Amino acid sequence: MGRSSTRGEGTRPRGRHDGDGVDGTDGRAAGGGHGRRERSAPAEGGHRQGPPNRRSRRAAKSGKKRVLRWVASVLAVLILGTGGAGYLYYKHLNGNIRKEDLTLGDKDMADHKANAAGQTPLNILLIGSDARDSKANQKLGGAKETFGGTPLADVQMLLHLSADRSNISVVSMPRDTMLKMPKCTDPDTGKVYAASTVDVQTNESLGRGGPGCTVAAWYELTGITIDHFMMIDFAGVVSMADAVGGVPVCVDANVYSHTRDGKGSGLKLEEGTTSVKGKQALQWLRTRYGFEDNTDLGRTKAQHQYLNSMVRELRKGTKLTDPGKLMNLAEAATSALTVDTGLDTVKKLYDLAEELKKAPTNRITMTTMPNVYGTGEFSGRVYPKADEAEQVFRMIREDIPLDGKASKRKTTVTKDAAAPAAEIAVSVRNATGTDTLGPAQGRASTVKGLLTEEGFAKASVDSQNVEGAARTGILYPSADLEGDAQAVAKALGIPVSQVKKSTDASGIVLAVGADWREDGAYPAEAAEEKTPDSANPLNGANEKACMHVNPGFTW
Repeated sequence: MGRSSTRGEGTRPRGRHDGDGVDGTDGRAAGGGHGRRERSAPAEGGHRQGPPNRRSRRAAKSGKKRVLRWVASVLAVLILGTGGAGYLYYKHLNGNIRKEDLTLGDKDMADHKANAAGQTPLNILLIGSDARDSKANQKLGGAKETFGGTPLADVQMLLHLSADRSNISVVSMPRDTMLKMPKCTDPDTGKVYAASTVDVQTNESLGRGGPGCTVAAWYELTGITIDHFMMIDFAGVVSMADAVGGVPVCVDANVYSHTRDGKGSGLKLEEGTTSVKGKQALQWLRTRYGFEDNTDLGRTKAQHQYLNSMVRELRKGTKLTDPGKLMNLAEAATSALTVDTGLDTVKKLYDLAEELKKAPTNRITMTTMPNVYGTGEFSGRVYPKADEAEQVFRMIREDIPLDGKASKRKTTVTKDAAAPAAEIAVSVRNATGTDTLGPAQGRASTVKGLLTEEGFAKASVDSQNVEGAARTGILYPSADLEGDAQAVAKALGIPVSQVKKSTDASGIVLAVGADWREDGAYPAEAAEEKTPDSANPLNGANEKACMHVNPGFTW
């Protein structure tokens, strides 16, 4: 885990792991990988592995079983949510949980905007660490040259619980994603990691102070406010899988994840559905050689299928009935867990789970950040696919379900009467620039002309502010101007949902975004609340999902 070992001070060559890291080398020292990581002192003590508390038999009663079920299976039960509070064992487990600062970046995250009922969403960043800081993790992770080195955030999933608690959306960022790292300060050593000037692989964020830097990197890229994080290591994943008692997974052909030079997870399954647990479950979650195109994108799909299947198994209510096993697994799981200080007790985790369980399985949607492959020295790595990745991020920011079941929702329209169009002042900005394209010439002037045609005689062009925006939006500073701002949106065919109150605006501001680079009326398709197909959405109730096996890894 990120904080249980001393982090190396040096830098590593940027790159992806070529292997899977279970049963033998994971390829990080092989060509194209990260190379040898800085060695550092092993963690003192490793994980706490004390004997089960004898008084914990009392916790075997129904309510207490549920809290053990939660802590023993961490991620899946986080999505599932199941409750109860057994104080005696609860107090002991609290001592196992490691705590870290939520964010190590220098930018304050924005507050959530409440919906009409006063509810706000919850965003939890789930992090899987590849730390080799204990005997258990070293045995499971292989790659002896990395023992005690700086851990990597090899699994990153943002879990979004809607404000009304009706649905959950999960967005995975492939570990091979290249991005700019924010400035982070290590809370233990005070070391400052300057913001990167070149692209860095996202999983290196963990080595820049801990999981709080991974949170800061997500916020920097997505603009999504993150409320909590949870991080787990190899041993914790195995405990989670054992707690469930087996998770059904499917492959469309016999698969053996193994290469001639010893890379691969070692996963070996026959065609069809197999219930995996323990080390075999970890192999499934870490397999890249053998799935799809042998990249992290295939591995991400396998992780989504596994988690959805685990949730379905747990919600059947047929697993985790042995109190003794539950106590041992709860011990191991909490010892492998790191959370932010806002989730530093089992009670807080239970309260969060109570909220999460309100979303039914058929309203859980797993997705992957839309991406494109890099070129040249970054061939094989991925970058966010500008418009489509931003569409997913925007839907999360605006609390729009990724399962497409919000298309009929009603947007609140202010009852305040708007002033006559001729009296409404509107400042138009050209925000059509993207990471790869400059601002489209003359867009602010063109859209100002459209407003003038609609009677907005006080429309003007702001040529000083051209900061890019993926989506066209209208900002207003105070409630008394909300009706006027909505009148501007209606005149141009811009959805009212894209009208926002903002303290950054001194008057009504129309930012013409990258979704309206071309002449003509605002494009209707730009207003669609639809998850891009490139995000590979997978519904939590889909029991027919099956991983495609790469032909080179069949037997």
